[in-house]
Amino acid sequence: MRARPIFRRSLAAGAALAALALIATGCSGEAAGAGVEPTASATEVTATEVTITDNHGEMTVPVNPKSVVALDNTVMQTLNDWDIALAAAPKGVMGTVWPKYTDDPKVLDVGMHREPNLEAIVEAEPDLVIGGYRFASFYNDIIALAPTTIELSPRDGEDPVEELKRQTTILGQIFAREDDAEKLNAAMDEALAAAKKSYDGTSTVAGLITSGGKINYAAPGEGRGVGSLFTELNLVPAIDSSGSTNHQGDEISVEAIAAAGPEWLIVLDRDGAFQEDGYISAAELIEQSEALKNVPAVQKGQIVYLDSNFYLTEGIQAYTGLYDSVAQAFSGAKS
Repeated sequence: MRARPIFRRSLAAGAALAALALIATGCSGEAAGAGVEPTASATEVTATEVTITDNHGEMTVPVNPKSVVALDNTVMQTLNDWDIALAAAPKGVMGTVWPKYTDDPKVLDVGMHREPNLEAIVEAEPDLVIGGYRFASFYNDIIALAPTTIELSPRDGEDPVEELKRQTTILGQIFAREDDAEKLNAAMDEALAAAKKSYDGTSTVAGLITSGGKINYAAPGEGRGVGSLFTELNLVPAIDSSGSTNHQGDEISVEAIAAAGPEWLIVLDRDGAFQEDGYISAAELIEQSEALKNVPAVQKGQIVYLDSNFYLTEGIQAYTGLYDSVAQAFSGAKS
């Protein structure tokens, strides 16, 4: 189904033409409107719907929907920057990154993704629900309550960068911010190109995830956040072992990391956004580890730490910032 444009005739232009026609007819008997050229377009086109293709197929959704529920953290920064009002959001998994939403009592709380408060979605009476990501397992429940529910989260098995750009492009279509979406996509492309250019092609890299006071392994191509860098930048893995997409990473001993001798470490601090009681930063865990002190990456200070809120955001802005950080670190590497 395609959007049906609504045509509105310009009343001012129509009235002017009618008046001129009456004058011309009364005075000279010539054909009404002869020689009269309209000074403005008589027709305006306003799109009220747009047909998009989300993770489940084609769907027609409203343009600039009035009541929006967003559950996918990866779209939050874009919605925030575009000043899109939300009727409901999962405040429990948003930390303090988007106070515009979490601190506003008018924004209903959908709660945590483990046991979401779906009644809040019903209460919001949404024209659009942006589901997916942590809430993907509840898709059938949510779309039964709100038929205009879409999912734009990056899909497994697809290029992560292209998936984030696809998501951004669709958001631009829905909220009539196509130009802003293009700018975000261009910034991502530039950051990725800079990171590729700055890598020497031979230095070994290990991806790590710290969580609960432990250092875990982020497998190349799979590990949360960090893993995609290996395929996008063609990094040489210091530890070439398969793993999972587990948000906490896969278990590995510090001795195994030390034995691999990575020249670079790229680290996601999973607990950095919340810093609850007992929190130990990734920098402390790695740089103060006796077992890792002789690792080349530690000795040379060649460690890239992801933004402390990365685990919560993970949208196009987060990855653009990550590629920028990697490009700067690689370019300024010690010889």
